[in-house]
Amino acid sequence: MAFPTAVNDQITDSVTQANVKVLGDAPAMSMGNLFQATSQALANAAHNATSAQQQSAMTAQAATTMGVTTLYSIDTATTGIATKRILQPQKQPVAGLGN
Repeated sequence: MAFPTAVNDQITDSVTQANVKVLGDAPAMSMGNLFQATSQALANAAHNATSAQQQSAMTAQAATTMGVTTLYSIDTATTGIATKRILQPQKQPVAGLGN
């Protein structure tokens, strides 16, 4: 104790020790808060990544469905006739026969 006061020495010592305990606990408390905040941020990042992946899969599935629907909606008779004309062997003119 630095100098005598009107307050009981035991009270002064207990208040001083309480203040020292608070100061001694402060680094551990701040590190605990840092770890909690960091783990919360990492958990949020993982959750956001999972959500984005799910949304991307849903978009890809919708695009695939629309593509297949478009392919199935094409008029098949017209496609068949065009394919037949493309694949049908063409007669080649023979030189000198006047075809």
